[in-house]
Amino acid sequence: MRILLTGFLLSMAFGAQAQEVTVERDTLRTHTKYLADITIVGRNTRADIHFLPEIVGTQINAGKKNSLIVMDNVQGNVVTNSMRQVMAKVPGIQIWESDPSGIQISVGARGLSPNRSWEFNVRQNGYDISSDPFGYPEAYYTPQLNSVQRIQVVRGAGSLQYGPQFGGLVNFVLKDGSEVKKPFQFETQQTAGSYGLFNTYNAIGGSGEKHNYYAFWDRRTGDGGRQNGRFWVNTGYGTVALKATPKLKIALEATHFDYTSQQPGGLTDAQFAANHIQSFRDRNWFQVRWNMLALNADYTINEKSRINAKVFGMSGDRNSIGFMLTPDIRDTINATTRQFNNRRVDIDQYRNAGAELRYINEYSIGKLKNTFAGGVRYFYGFTNRLQNGRGDTGSDFNLNTLAPFATDLNFVTQNLAVFAENIIHIGEKFILIPGIRYESVVNTADGRLNFASGGTENKITSQQRERNFALLGVGAEYHIGRTEIYANYSQAYRPILFSDITDNPVIDLVIDQNLRDANGYNIDLGWRGTVGEFLFFDVNAFLLQYNNRIGTITQQRTDGSFFNLRTNVGNSVARGSEWLVEFSPVKAFLPGSRFGNITLFSSLAFIDARYGDFRVVTRNTSTNTLQESTLKDRRVEHAPQRILRNGITYAYKKLTATVQHNYTSEAFSDANNTVAGTSNGVNGLIPAYQIVDLAGTYKFNERFFVRGGINNLMNEKYFTRRAGGYPGPGIMPAEPRNFFLTLGAKW
Repeated sequence: MRILLTGFLLSMAFGAQAQEVTVERDTLRTHTKYLADITIVGRNTRADIHFLPEIVGTQINAGKKNSLIVMDNVQGNVVTNSMRQVMAKVPGIQIWESDPSGIQISVGARGLSPNRSWEFNVRQNGYDISSDPFGYPEAYYTPQLNSVQRIQVVRGAGSLQYGPQFGGLVNFVLKDGSEVKKPFQFETQQTAGSYGLFNTYNAIGGSGEKHNYYAFWDRRTGDGGRQNGRFWVNTGYGTVALKATPKLKIALEATHFDYTSQQPGGLTDAQFAANHIQSFRDRNWFQVRWNMLALNADYTINEKSRINAKVFGMSGDRNSIGFMLTPDIRDTINATTRQFNNRRVDIDQYRNAGAELRYINEYSIGKLKNTFAGGVRYFYGFTNRLQNGRGDTGSDFNLNTLAPFATDLNFVTQNLAVFAENIIHIGEKFILIPGIRYESVVNTADGRLNFASGGTENKITSQQRERNFALLGVGAEYHIGRTEIYANYSQAYRPILFSDITDNPVIDLVIDQNLRDANGYNIDLGWRGTVGEFLFFDVNAFLLQYNNRIGTITQQRTDGSFFNLRTNVGNSVARGSEWLVEFSPVKAFLPGSRFGNITLFSSLAFIDARYGDFRVVTRNTSTNTLQESTLKDRRVEHAPQRILRNGITYAYKKLTATVQHNYTSEAFSDANNTVAGTSNGVNGLIPAYQIVDLAGTYKFNERFFVRGGINNLMNEKYFTRRAGGYPGPGIMPAEPRNFFLTLGAKW
């Protein structure tokens, strides 16, 4: 059997990953474990990828496609949050790479847009960190990965437990000091790299019989690989946990995050071809300030029942100033005033709060154990949006405006959700997991869109949309030794966003009063598990149905005039398969080797995301009439058909080194599948690209280590997105070849 498996792997040309040779069984790779404390998941293992246990705390993961990334074992540039390395073994994750600081990760999957990860429910330690998951779900904050202990990724089936999003869950689990087995520990990591990169990470932590704590401060600066790409990032975090009683544990945590970055802007195709690191914007700036506070309580009722409660709040600001026209328009000095053009100032202020209560109970029917998990969640979000402010003519970062903001809008989201899932054992090997989620979402919007020529306010039509809906799902697992066949069907939902209900008289935009929320479902069927100590795999097929997509079409009034209508225009469907195989020929054939271990991995995704009946209505200027067509069978934008990541890792004693190859096929930037780049660089094909990364770690002892690497080893000239607005517009080039070197110590 080993010979057959090896032949199959080699014939597929699978690539690699690294682990240190060990003769003991890595039991933490067995999916059927129950772990009440998530801080111990993956401990004492050198593997960086695992399956989530069936039950972790009050969460049910059985029957869902999922991944657990152990950050201590990741070989890559975690300082700048290089997600193509961190998520290399999560098949099908698409990543926009246009931010050299690693501030925003921007991940998508299965044909969903990676735009600031807005199709995923993004959390930190189980609570929301995005702007507003139901009104403006963009994630402006990403934890510094030096501080992250684990990353949990639950694909579309996570819509029942965590929120209705099509993508599922990405949860960053931060260090809390419970892994430090002494009263006090100091940790420091100092990193230097290309283009002026410098990062300092300093942390303290410890634990005692009834408490644990952890705190860090991180500062990162750099110039970026392009002109006008400077950034300054500060992140601070602290948590204290107290075991108040043998059954009750309470933890308080606070997070501060702020950054200021210069935005080099986008390029046209011609500009990119001439010099992909050039920039024609030196007055564009972006700033984010994020403050979060959370209280977490775990109560053990008895050995079979537990409760978890979270209360959290966030105060965040998103600020920008710049000359935001397309790159074919130069930012020039006005001949009359001898000054640059006035810049545009935009400010968003987010003030959110929420609470979530979860309960889990294990009960028996005959000799078989079953598990019920349920909960309730409340979220309140307030957004004040100030846009189109007339900024100054300078070049530095400031938010000064020469007149009141033209746009002044208020958005409010209120959400109440109740959810439940149940593990039902049918025999010893087969389990069924039905679930339901009931949501109540209310979005309101009011305020000023702009000023009319006479100075009067153009106010938006006050909007309030209330909807109540239920999501249903069912999962299943059948266990075969250390492997399992899993399947899942879960409904998903995307409420109308704030931008969808904001009309704009300037462009004569009308909002369809019957505008409907997007809905659909995910289906997974897969096989995963381990064979001996030498093979780890997860292979699945999927289908994602996305209904009621929102778009803009041209319409004509009875008087012959034209207007734009924002309405539901059609559906899309994504089909494909995702493969992860990790194979150790040394463990398969030479388990007692004294020369180290070689591990190969291949993470593959094949995606076919296309539109169904997608209505398009445009105006024919020559005949002054409307033309209606359909985008049926056109490929969904930002949806490459192949994402392949392969690698090989060699581990010997204190050294671990990894070479990783990344390939992403071409994708379109718009639903019309425009191939030739437009003159402003906003639409056109996004060509295929392939990247090679090299990284390694040498541990001198338990206290000291050195880590380094080269990203984009072959200096590939590529881009992953064409932006229609921030941080462009235009082509957003990815980073050229760069290196990093980290020195770390613990006392």
